[in-house]
Amino acid sequence: MRHLTRLLLAGAALAAGAAAAGAQTPAVPPGPKIKMTVVTQPGPALPQYTNVDVPLLKEGIPKASGGRIEVDLASWPERNLNGPEIIRLVRSGNVDIGAAPLATVSGDVPFLDMADLAGMNPTIEQARRVADALVPEANKALERFNTRIVATYPFAAQVLFCRQPVASLADVKGKKVRTFGGSSNDLVAAVGAQPVGLGFPEVYGALERGVVDCAITGTSSGNGARWYEVSKGLYALPVAWSVAAYYVNTSWWNKLDPGVRAFLEGTMRDVETAQWDLGARTTEDGIACNSGDKANCRIGRIVETNPMTVVRPTPGDLETLRKTFGEVVLPAFVKRCGAACGDQYNRIVAPITGIRFGG
Repeated sequence: MRHLTRLLLAGAALAAGAAAAGAQTPAVPPGPKIKMTVVTQPGPALPQYTNVDVPLLKEGIPKASGGRIEVDLASWPERNLNGPEIIRLVRSGNVDIGAAPLATVSGDVPFLDMADLAGMNPTIEQARRVADALVPEANKALERFNTRIVATYPFAAQVLFCRQPVASLADVKGKKVRTFGGSSNDLVAAVGAQPVGLGFPEVYGALERGVVDCAITGTSSGNGARWYEVSKGLYALPVAWSVAAYYVNTSWWNKLDPGVRAFLEGTMRDVETAQWDLGARTTEDGIACNSGDKANCRIGRIVETNPMTVVRPTPGDLETLRKTFGEVVLPAFVKRCGAACGDQYNRIVAPITGIRFGG
């Protein structure tokens, strides 16, 4: 539990940083009206959307810009999207700013998967250090897609929601598990389960019908999507953090009035800080809400009828996670991404994780 206490302390520090960043955001110069199309988040009920994107982007930008900038904000399902299309929509200019987990769009840019490989980051603090270190290289990889990252953020710890409670990774063997693609497939297969690729909006129905036995998502994301209605057990092993990013169309971004661009850069710094703070706070909040712990459920939806059974990870499973990352997940990623990715991992990420590719 010590690392979760650190998460909450980190959240308080990040909140203070958000206030400081907001004070430094430059004013918008006068000029013609600008309308931005923004598509973010796997669902409109998720706290990343309701607690950050709506107040800071949809409501905050028009207010702070004196009405000069209008924001048309929507979540993925409101535009009939599953997530992997986000990069392509931003690239084409149909969306000015889009947000999606790096793993979700890594089919277009495999390098992006490096930030949140399954089993790599045991804490949210480390996840942010890795993300910050990788953004410059990620933007080089995104250049050919006419896009760039302007902010990163996490979701809550990615854990297992299962139709029936499980007590360890051994109980997952032989089960069909919804993954978020890429390295999560490698991890699930390595523990003897069958990975199933499904978009987030499709998972509720798949759990309900038994198409999958378990599904990986954030503790609070599953709560916001009401997965507690179709699953009974939550195994709180932090597989990953679903580290995500806000992407902008580079051509559109570079053509903006420099004053407007500086204002939006400041705004996205505020969004980034608020989202990392939220990720820290929602991990335990999601566990409390799903398990019916009313006293500690302050952000999500309390489950009072048929609350979920929560099992904390065993020390053995935490060690298995780290070992599987080094021996299976990381080599499989480098095989998909190419030898250059192994070199980049060793240069940028290994000093943070303490695990090198190739021994």
